Amino acid sequence: MSSSLFPLLGGLLIGGASVLLLVGLGRIAGISGITFGLLERANWQAGPGWRLAFVAGLVGAGWLWQQGTGAPLAPAREMHLPLLVISGLLVGWGTSLGSGCTSGHGVCGLGRLSLRSLAAVLTFMGTGAVTVFVMRHVVGAGY
Repeated sequence: MSSSLFPLLGGLLIGGASVLLLVGLGRIAGISGITFGLLERANWQAGPGWRLAFVAGLVGAGWLWQQGTGAPLAPAREMHLPLLVISGLLVGWGTSLGSGCTSGHGVCGLGRLSLRSLAAVLTFMGTGAVTVFVMRHVVGAGY
């Protein structure tokens, strides 16, 4: 299989999983919302099964892909732990501010023609472009 087909296959799997979750449970497949939902006590009392299965599937699919193909999921890069932690916290804060992440707004929201999701995705993309510019041309990091 050509490596250029991998992103297409990944996109089809993400879209298929989103449709299954929406049709099967009536839930939007927003990864940040599902993950944050695992931290809420009320969701544990109601039964966290589908949330745990979804997150386990995300992690497990990557592991299975790596075991099956022998290829790394992403090129290995040297990252500084403080920068990695700060980046993760900023992503979490941003998804909280935006009431969702790229999967919820980008995959599901745009698929439902939501203007709110369009604004969120444009904000995500614009912020990402500015971040890359600053990191490469202002800070001088080679990421």
